Amino acid sequence: MQMLDSTILNTSLPAIAKELRESPLDMQNAIVSYVLTLALFMPVSGFLADKFGTKKIFIFSLLVFSLGSLLCALSQNLTHLVVSRVVQGIGGSLMTPVGRLALIKTFDKNEILRALNFAIVPALIGPVLGPLVGGYLVDYLSWHWIFLINIPIGLLGIFLSMRFMPDYKSSTIKFDLKGFLIFASASLFLSIALESFGTAKNTTPVLLIFILGFLMIYFYYRHAKKTDNPIFPLNLFQVRTFRVGILGNLATRLGISAIPLLLPLMVQIAYQETAVVSGWIVAPMALTAMFGKSFVVKILNHFGYRRTLMTNTFIIGILICMLGIPGINTSIYWFIPIIAVLGFFNSIQFTSMNTIAIADLRHSHTSSGNSLLAVNQQLAIGFGIALGLVVLKLFERSSGSVGGDIHLAFRYTFFVVGSLTFLSGFVFRRLHFRDGDNMKSEG
Repeated sequence: MQMLDSTILNTSLPAIAKELRESPLDMQNAIVSYVLTLALFMPVSGFLADKFGTKKIFIFSLLVFSLGSLLCALSQNLTHLVVSRVVQGIGGSLMTPVGRLALIKTFDKNEILRALNFAIVPALIGPVLGPLVGGYLVDYLSWHWIFLINIPIGLLGIFLSMRFMPDYKSSTIKFDLKGFLIFASASLFLSIALESFGTAKNTTPVLLIFILGFLMIYFYYRHAKKTDNPIFPLNLFQVRTFRVGILGNLATRLGISAIPLLLPLMVQIAYQETAVVSGWIVAPMALTAMFGKSFVVKILNHFGYRRTLMTNTFIIGILICMLGIPGINTSIYWFIPIIAVLGFFNSIQFTSMNTIAIADLRHSHTSSGNSLLAVNQQLAIGFGIALGLVVLKLFERSSGSVGGDIHLAFRYTFFVVGSLTFLSGFVFRRLHFRDGDNMKSEG
């Protein structure tokens, strides 16, 4: 449901923008507000799951997400839509980390890779259907249906959760409210600064907000050093695999996260194609991602995490750069083989990064480490979307580089984003060649 919602919105933004009388390139608030809410509230997911149980919190998250979807469908302007997306984000902030926490607590270390890899396959149905369903709903019904479709899925999820969701609790229920507020403030300031950079006429306030965000991170560091039970213990970062997994997730997703938004926008704005066509262009990425899941375990068992992650990131960076090669007169279907191959390697990347990050965590750090990993992923997605749009707007406004050619601005943006992704592969050099051996499956 969560993946379906995000991918449907990507292909439907131009239609929503038209009805709400907004520029498609200014609609990032509808996406960033959701991602930012995820990042703000995910830190409390581990505490709430430990205190009230994974089952109750998971069902609550589905209820709130479904309510937010209904409010989105009823939105009359961009402000209403952004507020409704925040409600959705509160539900989504608990959904993913609590679901993954239940899996981590259920399976042994040598089974987690297969369990997480298997469990993510249903979630990939969303990206397969999202662009196509979104395109058809927008072209033949209205954009409101892209949110209403979540409600029956949410009700089905609640029914299945009541029957099958395990209910894990913990005796450790002390919550670090001060640490949460400091960390949430840091996430908020950093996200606002990056989002505002592309639209602000005066960059001085934006830079001040950006600096304030880093100051809040420093204040959190000071706070965590002298607090007995911080929301994110600093000794998490003494675990090399967790440290590299977090940094690699952040660096790599900056580039990868921009593609599902930039490509549909380019197809509809530069090539003047319909939402349905842009959906068909993007859909192969999710299909090959599902196909790739069946190879991840074998690849990691054979090559190890270090070699797999470095090589895979380099390949992804090159593929993103290749999206910038076709000219305006080239058939848009040239993008399909690139996006299909990209989906396969993305699948390997996400499973590998997520499992190496939790490979060496102690049982007592599972909840906090899992929550921080989820926060980091959502911040990276938000930063990636904002970064992609910032670079696009900078090229669009630079008459010297693109001369008002919006398609050329998209092409240059793919080159920049792809290059940054390629360089992020060097982060994984910090891994030891034996790291993650305890996660390898038998047979």
